[in-house]
Amino acid sequence: MSLRYPPTVERWCVFEVSLPGPSDGNPYTEQSVCATFTGAQETVRAYGFYDGDGIYRVRFMPSFEGAYTFVIESSFADAQTGTFAVMPASPGNHGPVRVSGTYHFAYEDGTPHFSIGTTCYAWTHQPDALVEETLATLADSAFNKIRFCILPKHYIHNFRDPVTFPWEGTPVSVEGLDEQSFLDGSWTPVRPNEWDFTRFVPEHFRRIERCIERVMALGIEADLIVMHPYDRWGFSKMTKAQDDLYWKYVVARFAAYRNVWWSLANEYDLMAAKAPEDWERYAAILTERDPYRHLRSVHNCLHLYDFTRPWVTHCSVQRVDVYKSCELVDQLRQRYGKPVVMDEICYEGDIDQGWGNITGQELVRRFWEATVRGGYAGHGETFLHPDDILWWSHGGTLHGESGARLRFLRDFMATLPTCDMRPAQASWDVPCAVPEGEVMRADPSFQLHYFGFFRPRFRDFTLPEGARYSVQVIDTWNMTVEDRGMHEGRVRVELPGREYIAVCLRAIRN
Repeated sequence: MSLRYPPTVERWCVFEVSLPGPSDGNPYTEQSVCATFTGAQETVRAYGFYDGDGIYRVRFMPSFEGAYTFVIESSFADAQTGTFAVMPASPGNHGPVRVSGTYHFAYEDGTPHFSIGTTCYAWTHQPDALVEETLATLADSAFNKIRFCILPKHYIHNFRDPVTFPWEGTPVSVEGLDEQSFLDGSWTPVRPNEWDFTRFVPEHFRRIERCIERVMALGIEADLIVMHPYDRWGFSKMTKAQDDLYWKYVVARFAAYRNVWWSLANEYDLMAAKAPEDWERYAAILTERDPYRHLRSVHNCLHLYDFTRPWVTHCSVQRVDVYKSCELVDQLRQRYGKPVVMDEICYEGDIDQGWGNITGQELVRRFWEATVRGGYAGHGETFLHPDDILWWSHGGTLHGESGARLRFLRDFMATLPTCDMRPAQASWDVPCAVPEGEVMRADPSFQLHYFGFFRPRFRDFTLPEGARYSVQVIDTWNMTVEDRGMHEGRVRVELPGREYIAVCLRAIRN
């Protein structure tokens, strides 16, 4: 049997080997394929998958440059070998994101990753025109991470069937399904689901892949939500065997993309059919079959997962208090000793749900609050739309006010010596951040104080003895930075007396 593969691949890009094989019977359960890739600095075993039409594929992400060999093995053919060369990474390709130190992130080449994420749960399941509109919006945004679901979503403002389904079969047909009947459970199934959970629909997963590739080209991480409870099709209630087959297929298809993060679930604790041991079993499959050690977490509704578990790389948090969200970041850092990403802190919008109708000002305030407490935050938007197209689920176009301010935050952070920050006890009433790597310094290279919804007319600062600092007053909403000169000792900084002001003190060193 002839193998097909390219002679070269870029470092941290997808190298794919394909080969023909049997299509009779059930190739998803009756056949298997895997390969071992060997370079001077690594040996990686990767599992493959059946991609329909008699074609099997194995994907590999090389972490080093140079010559590689591979051996591909299958249940239907003798072992075959090949060689290829890994070329240098192109500009903008920094490799996968890793945990940096204890609480932060960096790409594999050492470039810092300051996460500004957004949520578009079902954008990949929309018609092509809407997918393209979403990509155009992302290209003009500050976002460098996007959360979305592999499986279709059934929830308010999202009752339409997806463009494709992940398994062969027939979906449930319903009548009279609207928001009220969904909430009170009065909608009526006309035809039940009929799925063969052992036979995948490759085109559904190819759509996901194309979107992963497109956002990767934009420098955006793809935070893949593997499971969720928003379901009328039975996908959240599969058996253990069906779940495991799905997990193995998903990891085989997507793990070789450098921009993948894994979210085991969104609101895992609403999936009543799953027990704690199920989540640990999924994690075991993931850690065994993802040889690239992509970032891994699981997202909550009411109850945080045990983020101390060794397979969890970072905390993915939905706020569990009506009011508090990013104010808890420093506590979560201490509790779990891992990066804290507040992936859901309420959405800018005007729907009737309490999680979807805060102002742009409040959303931006929460981003700055997370930042100065040493964590990261996530954006979402839920404005009512005449065609029921809400960014948080469908993508499309942003209508809110927060987007430009999040770009301002990202650009400002890029001016600092580091974006890796920790909370400092500079005063009792204002959160303050200093560089994470300067824990023991009495004169940090900068201090970033954020006043949020407080609005003082001035602030007195006592600077470290013998040090000179420049002073900047940042209006985080109006997106201005005002230089106030260089100072020593005690300095009074006059402030505008309005909300969302920050003060940055930068050390002047020879």
